[in-house]
Amino acid sequence: MKIGEVVAHLRGEFPALSVSKVRYLEAEGLIHPHRVGNGYRRYSTADVERLRYTLTAQRDEYLPLSVIRERLAELDSSEQAPPPAPVARVVASGGHAVGGAFDAADLVHHSGASLEQVEELVAIGVITPDAHGHFDARALTTIALALKASRLGIPLRNLRAVRSAAEREADAIELATQHKRNRSTTAGEDAAAELAGVVADLHASLLRNAVATLR
Repeated sequence: MKIGEVVAHLRGEFPALSVSKVRYLEAEGLIHPHRVGNGYRRYSTADVERLRYTLTAQRDEYLPLSVIRERLAELDSSEQAPPPAPVARVVASGGHAVGGAFDAADLVHHSGASLEQVEELVAIGVITPDAHGHFDARALTTIALALKASRLGIPLRNLRAVRSAAEREADAIELATQHKRNRSTTAGEDAAAELAGVVADLHASLLRNAVATLR
């Protein structure tokens, strides 16, 4: 496919997708289209699936590009196709949640956390239910990371500081993209997701630098 065809193919799922966004993700090493003799890029079915996986992970899980890149590298090494989105995995596995709406029992069932752990994460604001007491698929990713941090030595209650830092970064992103959101909701959301990936990468780099000074 040509780049315009790729954008048209995926725009139904990602309305704000643009040629510049695809080229940005290529420059970041997420996709690797083949270049033909005249310099034009040709995108294979595998490229399109990698792009879909990347865009879904950004939109639904707010993952930084560095994490998505690592996941894709792991999939490349195992020669597996990119997995479906988190909600699709849960539904396909016969889980209780439908349409991405999870209650606390669903989170316990799918994450391996105890009900007490889920309640603690709610109490400190790391995961937040809606007005009906339901959570979206991102809560599963958050719980998995919180439990891993706990196993490595950080008590769940101490993750309140991590949540506060994320909220401050989100405020900065909102201010930076507000002008685009005022013109178009979808353009604003796409800009915010892209900037969130950059900020997350920067945060990770600064955190590694800070940890290195502890040695």
